[in-house]
Amino acid sequence: MFLNIASGSPVSSEASSTGKTGTNSNREIQLGVYFTVWTIYTLYFHPLCNYPGPKLAAITPLVHLLWDVQGKQHSTIKILHDKYGDIVRIAPNSLVYRAAPAWRDIYGHRKKGHLTFRKDPALYTPTPNGVNAIITANDKQHNRMRRLLTHAFSSKALGEQEGILHTYANMLIEKLKGLLGQEQSLVVDMTRWFNYATFDLIGDLAFGEPFGCLAESRYHWWVVIILDAVKASSYLKVFWFYPILLPLVVFLIPRHLMQKRTDSFNLSVEKVRRRLKSGTTRPDFTSYILRHSKDGKGLTPSEVDANAAVFVLAGSETTAALLSGCVYYLLRHRDKYLRLIREVRGVFGQASDINLSVIAKMPYLNAVLAETMRIYPPIPAMLPRIVPEGGAFIDGEYVPEGVSVSISLYSAFHSADNFLLPNAFFPERWLDSPESGRFMSDKKEAFQPFSYGPRNCLGQHLANAEMRLILTKILFNFDLKLEPESMGWSTQKSFSLWKRPPLMVQLNRAGSMEFNPLA
Repeated sequence: MFLNIASGSPVSSEASSTGKTGTNSNREIQLGVYFTVWTIYTLYFHPLCNYPGPKLAAITPLVHLLWDVQGKQHSTIKILHDKYGDIVRIAPNSLVYRAAPAWRDIYGHRKKGHLTFRKDPALYTPTPNGVNAIITANDKQHNRMRRLLTHAFSSKALGEQEGILHTYANMLIEKLKGLLGQEQSLVVDMTRWFNYATFDLIGDLAFGEPFGCLAESRYHWWVVIILDAVKASSYLKVFWFYPILLPLVVFLIPRHLMQKRTDSFNLSVEKVRRRLKSGTTRPDFTSYILRHSKDGKGLTPSEVDANAAVFVLAGSETTAALLSGCVYYLLRHRDKYLRLIREVRGVFGQASDINLSVIAKMPYLNAVLAETMRIYPPIPAMLPRIVPEGGAFIDGEYVPEGVSVSISLYSAFHSADNFLLPNAFFPERWLDSPESGRFMSDKKEAFQPFSYGPRNCLGQHLANAEMRLILTKILFNFDLKLEPESMGWSTQKSFSLWKRPPLMVQLNRAGSMEFNPLA
């Protein structure tokens, strides 16, 4: 027996049980009514109800988040675009585009008096110290950061940094030659070696010291965990949409992923502090940031920490991915590979002649790299923005304010509406010559691998120089052959960045294989 507090009369346990059952039933009914009303609203009355897309995705953002966590976002959205057209609704309040005009409408400079499209906070998780880096900052904060950081990535800075680029490109070549030794050939994982080189290089530019990957011929522990740290960020997006689940973070996200995310950030902070204490004036990112930070208007220590971590990941993993993809597609297309070999070895008589100014003007080298970025974009993910107050026209259609809009790079670059033979590797489409004529219908304006407008990639000139230099030196010094086990290498998952498997390649001394590339 229990006491009825309200009346002071006794109540039987059966009555109490019946009351609880009734309360639970009421809650279930209320939830059922809520989800029914919500479903009807999102499908038939929501401002985006006329946009095509999967019905379940229009009801809940969990569908889109599931694609992300599974590493299938890029391929799924490509399939949806092919099915529904250039604009697809992928969540209750989200649209994704692939047509070329959307780049200008979403990411381009806005007319005077028109508000900018801010980055969607739902899909840009902050750094572990809670401070925005340049990729997550908006409006005045972003403008200030970009103004301060631009100097570190200027043409002048790149000219001063060329020696550092050569140091690590040469170290990569010497390490591979040392492994080859007197052997006829050697099979190596190029994914691993490209990561060694790019992480060491960007580590030096960001922190004033490499990670020691090339010197020790193995991954630094920070490099090993960085991709898992990125994957953890994919899980964290769930809590923006469902903050009620935040107390369950320890159960819903693998603990080792969260720990790796914290550890990777802490190491970058440690390295930044060590670089700042050194006081050197070498031409790395830090020296430019300090040089142009005056009168208390520079980056705060926390902002330097946040941006340094971003620089290392964005400047290393993306370049290593591009180089890996480039070698894979070249070796799957022997005629393209031989043509590039002829160009590289025809321009340079000896390795010491290779320099940034010459390789920047080599037509087929740059066409190959452009085509690799199209067919295998280093960042295959979306770049979501929020439509500003008053709404905006995107790709010819009005979209109300508050909607999350984006372009899927992978889908846009693989669209038959944008490119002839979109799934085929044809560097010739990027040449300024008669042979590119068959690709006259290509909508080149849809190709924006470094994003577009005032928030395009700050480090694109450095990335281009880095990939040109490393690829040129590899092709000048070695003949390459793809191993059978890596024939299907391009089938990959992505978690904002590609999850790349080993790329097994046979290395031979230049000119020592059974064919003569220069014949």
